[in-house]
Amino acid sequence: MTMNDTELRLVEFGFERSFDERRALEWMQENWSKSFMFCGLYAALVFAGQHFMRERPKLNLRRPLVLWSLSLAVFSIIGAIRTGLYMTHILTTSGFRQSVCDISFYSAPVSKFWAYAFVLSKAPELGDTMFIILRKQRLIFLHWYHHITVLIYSWYSYKDQVAAAAGS
Repeated sequence: MTMNDTELRLVEFGFERSFDERRALEWMQENWSKSFMFCGLYAALVFAGQHFMRERPKLNLRRPLVLWSLSLAVFSIIGAIRTGLYMTHILTTSGFRQSVCDISFYSAPVSKFWAYAFVLSKAPELGDTMFIILRKQRLIFLHWYHHITVLIYSWYSYKDQVAAAAGS
């Protein structure tokens, strides 16, 4: 049985239904450029943190790291589950091109909330690096470069509601 737009019914939680997309979009349009400030501060803290820890012993942060990673994983799994059914619907009814070249993903109440939550989550995810620095692990360029570019791109894309492959 295939679903059409009227047959797709996701269970919507109250916080998803009451999500004010207009206000969220306005906030992101007004504040997305602050992502550069966050990333600049993050980069400065990366190097300052490494300098600070140079002469200090590494910290044993195994339990906090497990809790941190578990909380990020749970958030990601819930977001993937909440948006996966709708993405499957788009893929099966409209095809791959529609799924990457159109902004229809932003139109479902559930995906509206979770797209915004995903974009905002890029800021706290910068905390991953803190564990690397405080545990005196090897911090590679790709790690912090990835955090910076994903945060900026995600915030920029959300403010303009950019499709994954817009213009294709």
